[in-house]
Amino acid sequence: MALPPRDKSAITARLTAYPTRRAIYTMAAGLPISLAFALLAPSLWVVGAGWLAAVLGAMALDWVLSARGSALRPELPTPSAMDVGATVEVPLRLPQAPQRAHEASLSTTEEIVVRPFALELARSGHFSLTARRRGNAEVSRLWQRWTGPLGLVWSQRTDVLDRPLPVITDTARLTDEAINLFNRHADFGEKLQKLRGEGTEFDALSEFVQGMDPRAIDWKHSARHGTLLAREYETEKNNHIVFAFDSGYLMNEETRDESGLVLTKLDRSISAALLLSFLSLRLGDRVGLFAFDAKPYLYAPPTSGQTAFAQMQRQAAKVDYSSTETNYTLGLTTLSQRLSRRTLIVIFSDFIDTTSAELMVENLARLMRRHVVVFVTFQNAGLQALTDREPESPQDLAEAIVADSLRRERELVLTRLERMGVSVLNTTPEQLNGALLNRYLALKARHVL
Repeated sequence: MALPPRDKSAITARLTAYPTRRAIYTMAAGLPISLAFALLAPSLWVVGAGWLAAVLGAMALDWVLSARGSALRPELPTPSAMDVGATVEVPLRLPQAPQRAHEASLSTTEEIVVRPFALELARSGHFSLTARRRGNAEVSRLWQRWTGPLGLVWSQRTDVLDRPLPVITDTARLTDEAINLFNRHADFGEKLQKLRGEGTEFDALSEFVQGMDPRAIDWKHSARHGTLLAREYETEKNNHIVFAFDSGYLMNEETRDESGLVLTKLDRSISAALLLSFLSLRLGDRVGLFAFDAKPYLYAPPTSGQTAFAQMQRQAAKVDYSSTETNYTLGLTTLSQRLSRRTLIVIFSDFIDTTSAELMVENLARLMRRHVVVFVTFQNAGLQALTDREPESPQDLAEAIVADSLRRERELVLTRLERMGVSVLNTTPEQLNGALLNRYLALKARHVL
């Protein structure tokens, strides 16, 4: 992402000074000498005071000879926005090379991780900013400190930046991936303008050729024309799809995929939902969004058209992280009340055990009476690792037993949901997008929407 230069007038600087470790050790080294003179020759106590005055004088000289803070006004261009999970190199340049040791440190809000913590500078260097999670991040402060020729005083310059740096979902990557997946499933529709496939809306008759489904043969028209004719159908359109996000504390857990990208479960869920939104809108469906934690706080009714995906992006940016426990009864009941027709509801959530999942199961059963429900959750890699690990101590064995118990409880809950008719996706982060798309296409092919 491009790094446009910022207005230098927006920087407010504060200058301070404090002693280095060398100055403190030098001053402390004179204490035994001063104490010896005070005990053995009290009349020579001025030697100790002279030592202290000499060190203080050297510190003052060191500060005078050090570079002036006004001459080290930094140039730090920052991006206007970042994609969640992305890493951006931000260069730091100084108008002149510092004379001695020079360090810089950058402060941001919790959405951004800065490396290194202390940057050693010659005249230029760069910070590495990694966006951990979505939100309205900010680059707050830039600290610089340097020593004089004697190394006794640190001079510090603090620049107050307060630059907004919003962290958003990487929609450019998602749309590229969506187009690739759409082309991969080209058999589902011959053309984007004329989506022929296994739908229910009759489109046209065509001559039957080897490889077509014999059940599509129209025997009446075939007899009339003296040749085998088959029916072609348009894929079903105008289906309603709502993505429901559980943004409770369990969805704030970070997951790492095979590429090393670390994102929260909620961020991965939003990315998968936007990907499927792009595809389903291309297929003529309507998409909406719902979010809840302790209570529902966001609902965007299903829409279609050219601006629908942009609306989904804006609404998805409002899905926030929460530290509270999820209230499935209030959240899913509110969602059911807002839906007036049969809808495909894709729920992204997580749970720990059968006890915490009991209310979730009950409310999903109520949704299943009118709607089609896809329940998406992530495989717990931590539990699997504890179960597969070779125990080396009694504590390792106890941890493996508890982990296996929790894993079995999760499987019982997912099996129970499947028996109720819920379409369950228990997948890994790297397989989520493809698995969700395949499940959506399978449901459309079965005419259950």
